[in-house]
Amino acid sequence: MDRADVIIVGTGHGGAQAAIALRQNGFEGSILMIGRGHYPPYERPPLSKEYLAGGKPFERILIRPERFWADKDVTIRTGALVVEVDARAHRIMLSDDTTLEYGKLIWAAGGDPRRLPCPGGEFDCVHTVRNRTDADDIRAQVEAGGRRAVVIGGGYIGLEVAAALRGFDREVTVLEAMPHVLARVAGPELSMFYETEHRAHGVDVRLDVQVDSIEGADDKATGVKLANGEVIPTDMVVVGIGIVPAVGPLIAAGASGANGVDVDEYCRTLLEDVYAIGDCAAHANPFADGAVIRLESVQNATDMATTAAKAICGDKQPYNAVPWFWSNQYDLRLQTVGLSLDHDATVLRGDPAERKFSIVYLKEGRVVALDCVNNTRDYAQGRKLVEARCEADPEALADTELPLKSFV
Repeated sequence: MDRADVIIVGTGHGGAQAAIALRQNGFEGSILMIGRGHYPPYERPPLSKEYLAGGKPFERILIRPERFWADKDVTIRTGALVVEVDARAHRIMLSDDTTLEYGKLIWAAGGDPRRLPCPGGEFDCVHTVRNRTDADDIRAQVEAGGRRAVVIGGGYIGLEVAAALRGFDREVTVLEAMPHVLARVAGPELSMFYETEHRAHGVDVRLDVQVDSIEGADDKATGVKLANGEVIPTDMVVVGIGIVPAVGPLIAAGASGANGVDVDEYCRTLLEDVYAIGDCAAHANPFADGAVIRLESVQNATDMATTAAKAICGDKQPYNAVPWFWSNQYDLRLQTVGLSLDHDATVLRGDPAERKFSIVYLKEGRVVALDCVNNTRDYAQGRKLVEARCEADPEALADTELPLKSFV
């Protein structure tokens, strides 16, 4: 195939959902999905959770069975990297110099793991967790006898990897540059809870630390040197410090964007017939008071994909989905709904010591987000409060005898 009516760059959640939504909305033209990896579309979140821990085989994280794509007349080209977009000619070029023409282009390329800005990042046994190969490499090293691991980054990915490695009874040290884990995505109450939990599970959590370099011998990492001169011996290093949006070809073609690529409410870029969705798409989010942000979540990827597909099919509906996220660590399931950016008050529902509680985030008296730990009921009911931007009395919110649905 050297031309497709719609070419989708990326085979993750966003790319897969875009193809599915196009067919669901009656699109009958040709669809080509292009992916850098060598596998059919699969879920990324389990890579640092159940898949890495051995709880789910690869077949169970496929977004759809392989035969589904042929049944829906969706062509998938794997092992291909898009290096250039010619928006005027409606063409893309792959790294092997293949040129493909498109009618519409949906960019769902996500991002690349952010690398350590210090010497030693090129050693063997220094891993990231962005695709199946990354997770397989970590598992292989664990199974080969690697006993000690240093995880750089105390966000969701880093803490999930730490929990998975502790499940293999490995010695784990987490290094975080901020004063708290989850500092960029959660309030201090939740951060403290997860710090305590990881320490209780035997993880050495180091906060406010800077990495100077990774030391090694025979091309293998042997230790992580901190800015204070201390060297932490290790058999492997896992780096989880965020991603760099993979939008270079779009920006070079004339699209705008400082952190990702800018899109409008229909997920359109400045380039004619070019859409962008998911982790790489910067958009004005109504649940962030219209601030232009990127969201790295399955929800965002799939909902933006549906928005773009509907627009292509002539049913333009602006993106207006409430954000939600989740994280599994040990026997703890964290479910988050809304965005706690710039909140000015929090309310604790329940007792963290019981390992079942919720934190409600308020801004100017309105509920803007919830973090719910092992508390699916609060998550489900709290979602309606966030969607409606409900005003609620903090003292009443703290009463666990009052269900959250009573505030709607």
